[in-house]
Amino acid sequence: MATSMRGLTQFIADIRGARVKELEEKRINKEMANIRKKFKDGNLDGYQKKKYVAKIIFTYILGYKVDVGHMEAVNLISSSKYSEKQIGYLAVTLLMHENSDFLRLVVNSIRKDLDSNNEVDNCLALHAIANVGGSEMAEALVEDVHRLLISPTSQSFVKKKAALTLLRLYRKHPEVIPAPEWALRIVSIMDDNDLGVVICVTSLVMALAQENLDAFAVCYTKAVDRLQRLVIEHEYSATYAYYKVPSPWLQVKLLRLLQYYPPSEDPTLRSILHQVLQAIMNNCAEPTRNVQHNNAQHAVLFEAISLAIHLDTNSPLVGTAAVLLARFISSKETNVRYLGLDTMAHLAARAESLEPIKKHQNTIILSLRDKDISVRRRALDLLYSMCDVDNSELIVGELLRYLRVADYALREEMVLKIAILTEKYANSYKWYVDMILQLISTAGEHVGDEVWYRVVQIVTNTEDLQEYAAKVIFEHLKAPSTHESLVKVGGYILGEYGHLIANDPGYSPIEQFQLLHSKSQFCVAATRALLLSTYIKWVNVFPEIKPQLLNIFDRYRHVLDAELQQRACEFFALASRPDDDEFLQNICEEMPPFPPRVSALLGSLNRRHADTTGDKRTWVHGGKEANVDREITKRKTLMVDVSANDNTVAGPTTANDDIMTSLAGLTIASSPNLPSALPLLNSRSNSEKAPRVTSGPNIERWFDKLTYSAEGVLYEDVQIQVGVKSRYQGHIGQLAIYLGNKVDAPLTSFTAALHVDDPDALSVSFAKIPPSTISARNQSQQLLHVECKKMFNSPPILTVSYLAGSHQAISIRLPIVLTKFFEHVKLGPTDFFERWKLIGGERESQAIFPIGVNATGQLDLAKHRQVVSGHRLNILEDIDPNPNNLVAAGVLHMSLEGKVGCLVRLEPNSEAKLCRLTVRSTSEEVAAAVQKLIQKPLLATQPHE
Repeated sequence: MATSMRGLTQFIADIRGARVKELEEKRINKEMANIRKKFKDGNLDGYQKKKYVAKIIFTYILGYKVDVGHMEAVNLISSSKYSEKQIGYLAVTLLMHENSDFLRLVVNSIRKDLDSNNEVDNCLALHAIANVGGSEMAEALVEDVHRLLISPTSQSFVKKKAALTLLRLYRKHPEVIPAPEWALRIVSIMDDNDLGVVICVTSLVMALAQENLDAFAVCYTKAVDRLQRLVIEHEYSATYAYYKVPSPWLQVKLLRLLQYYPPSEDPTLRSILHQVLQAIMNNCAEPTRNVQHNNAQHAVLFEAISLAIHLDTNSPLVGTAAVLLARFISSKETNVRYLGLDTMAHLAARAESLEPIKKHQNTIILSLRDKDISVRRRALDLLYSMCDVDNSELIVGELLRYLRVADYALREEMVLKIAILTEKYANSYKWYVDMILQLISTAGEHVGDEVWYRVVQIVTNTEDLQEYAAKVIFEHLKAPSTHESLVKVGGYILGEYGHLIANDPGYSPIEQFQLLHSKSQFCVAATRALLLSTYIKWVNVFPEIKPQLLNIFDRYRHVLDAELQQRACEFFALASRPDDDEFLQNICEEMPPFPPRVSALLGSLNRRHADTTGDKRTWVHGGKEANVDREITKRKTLMVDVSANDNTVAGPTTANDDIMTSLAGLTIASSPNLPSALPLLNSRSNSEKAPRVTSGPNIERWFDKLTYSAEGVLYEDVQIQVGVKSRYQGHIGQLAIYLGNKVDAPLTSFTAALHVDDPDALSVSFAKIPPSTISARNQSQQLLHVECKKMFNSPPILTVSYLAGSHQAISIRLPIVLTKFFEHVKLGPTDFFERWKLIGGERESQAIFPIGVNATGQLDLAKHRQVVSGHRLNILEDIDPNPNNLVAAGVLHMSLEGKVGCLVRLEPNSEAKLCRLTVRSTSEEVAAAVQKLIQKPLLATQPHE
């Protein structure tokens, strides 16, 4: 810069050399006047514009107001020279705000730079969009930024900047990004070979997935796969090893991303996650002397512990984590203590049993007096989460003692938490009143209105508590200094229930009046107004002090406050009526119980803990009940099934090789068998919208054929071929899927997901997470475990997406139908017809449909036999007197509902060209389903007219 722009160098030197501010301002004014003159005269070349705009930028950075050079900066952006374009973009990002009119002039120039083949131009444009992109610019350019991100020709550093630019735009203007439409394409970039790109894209996915869980569900498998490659297989370059820890930033992001989703039911994913988390905990078992290494490991470890808690609080991993956390909360390092307490609060908020945490209760209580306020705050959160019926008195007592010396920044939150714990775990109403009044006396001005409101609600609704509460509040009011919140509680409770203690020594009406009125002179107008309402109540129940009360009303009739004056006038008029007047008695009747309502304390605390960052917390303080309630609310809001069912039945123990080696006849020509390359997500819940099935001329025919065949092609186009081979035994089955790459380039970012309409009836899961690339002219194979639990009608849908120049996605039905779980039954003529008659009537499904004949005009009986037997029904010979008729029987196996018998009779008529199909079963649903499954391929066999 010193050689290329000497004028700028001299200008900076003059400013630095100015001894006083007046000389600096004089030099700047002189230079600005010269720049205005030059711009006004025009005829400046690019170099001169760049030099003068650079001076303007320096002046602006010094803090001086700049009102010149905006148009010249806009013109510099269009320059073909990098140095001029750079200064132009720098000026635009510094001198202009997102609503500036000048920004509209640069949108086309920015779009041109985004479309450029020059990566540096792309990056300058992306920087400008991220720094000043308003809603108009975001809406105009977001498609171009997305195109740069997904383009296979974009360099890695451009992809990183594009991902972070989209993240910035989403945080500022989320409505401009169609997240569900872009989900699969963005998630596919998580398979990029450059870990820098993966880190940036993962940050973007984390932001988008929080509001679009279903659309980004496939990222779950991507995250597990990448963690396995980083932690177990050590698949990373040395550049991304930070003090021997493989890319800790990426690990933390992936571990946090997994916590946004409910625990997977897929046993393969659960097993891999267990291995990853176990490896992370083993790596951090012993700290080293290198501080940076420890920091990186601890960052990963604490997020891993949080994920382990999220997955299963009863797992051995959580037990190991509890031991580690106990060591961390006693660490000499402040950061480690902070993270240990915060993670232990997470465990306390989710765990079934608090016993492992209660062992360290004394250490946690001592943390309330830590020298660092952040540690003290986390200790407060942990005590709040770990409190239960057994230790509530101890914890509440400790918090009350600490409240006297606590930081002012903590007191208001402490008051809310003490009030909630006192109400939630009170073993008696008297203890509740003692603690809550002691809290109000101690906390003073830090007590919010919701605290004393709640006290009044509980006392009013609990008749046995009212007399005791009146006595206790009276004793608290005797203190020389009482806070206004205590006066409010005393005014309400003594006004309503003071008569219950009026006959006891020391609590006479005149003593109640003198004590309460002595506090009024220190109260604000709103509190004194409440006390006036107390006095009118006393006029009704304590006639002996009526003269004193009338005197108070009379004095308040002349105050300047309108509210007090109005109340005093009205109350004086009421109190002056005759003693036998029932009007006053009706008005001053005791308040009825409050209707049941949710505590305002919890709402106030939740508002305090509302997460204002871009990353939403996956749990809340307050114990298991609070988190269960939060999950229920979240489930209703997002329509996401968060239930984690641990009773998934594993598939048969047969080795995978048995099925895989038998697939040789299905391989693509000249394509050898390769290991699987298909990362798949566990079956999704029926709350998700089913993907739209891909249509085509042969897809339906292929599927229909595979419903009664064990192997064959399921889908094929110019790029990919999908075939299946299956075998079933009882309610368990195995389905081998092979995926063949038919092109000369690899299929990258290969992703697949299963959708099952009713996961409670049908379980489908993949055996392992394979690599994410299918090499050119090769194939990969994958094994599915299938289990029929109950009756189901819809086959699962497999969605496959991959990159082959552009992003491709197909959704196809898997040939997993009800008849696959049938087993042969042998019956003689007598047994068959006895059962046929026994289960007739409503449990019968019958259809009559046209049926074709072969070229010789004869019935295609071989085809009929193939279809019926292919549906795993045993064809019974010599049962029906008509040789053209087919009779078959089978038993449906279901793991939850047991066995269901089924009888089939097929009666073709060559003369009428009709066929009658009758199915009888002990289950009407099963009969209808089987009838439809057999009828469809029989209809497909008729010749075209």
